[in-house]
Amino acid sequence: MVALGGGGGSARTTRRSSRRSHSRMSEINVTPFVDVMLVLLVVFMVTAPLLAVGVPVNLPKTKAGALGQDNKPLTISVRKDGEIYLQESPIGLDDLVAKLRVLGTRSSDLQIYVRGDQAIEYGRVMEVMGVIQAGGFTRVALVTEPVGR
Repeated sequence: MVALGGGGGSARTTRRSSRRSHSRMSEINVTPFVDVMLVLLVVFMVTAPLLAVGVPVNLPKTKAGALGQDNKPLTISVRKDGEIYLQESPIGLDDLVAKLRVLGTRSSDLQIYVRGDQAIEYGRVMEVMGVIQAGGFTRVALVTEPVGR
C-alpha cells in the first residue's frame, strides 16, 4: 500500500518551521551596551585623579612625608608670574579671604593647601599665606613634591 498525501504534510511543516526561525526578536540585547559602559567607567576612573589639579605649578622638592587627609582640601596656587588661583579659577589677593569665608561656611574644619611655584619669590607665597591666616583660617599648609620625582 502506498500512502498518498504524505509529501504535502511535510511541506507544510517545513514552511511553518521556517517562519518561526526567521521571526523578529522583540527583545533588545543589552550585553554590548553594558560592555561599552564598563569600559567607559574604567577609563573615567583612571583619568579622574589626573584631572584633580588643573593649574600647572613647578613645586619645590622636599623630604617631608605626605599628610593624612580625610576630606578634600581647598587648593590655592601661586604661579611663576605671581598670579593666584583658587582651585582652578584666577582670583585677586583682595578677594581671596572673602571667597574662602563663603566656601568655609560649608565645612567647620577647612584645610587649605598653598602650592607655590619654585621660581616665585618666597615673599609672594608668604604674603598669600599671611592674608589667609589673617582671615581666620588656621589650617594652612604648603605643598611640595617628594625628592624622588
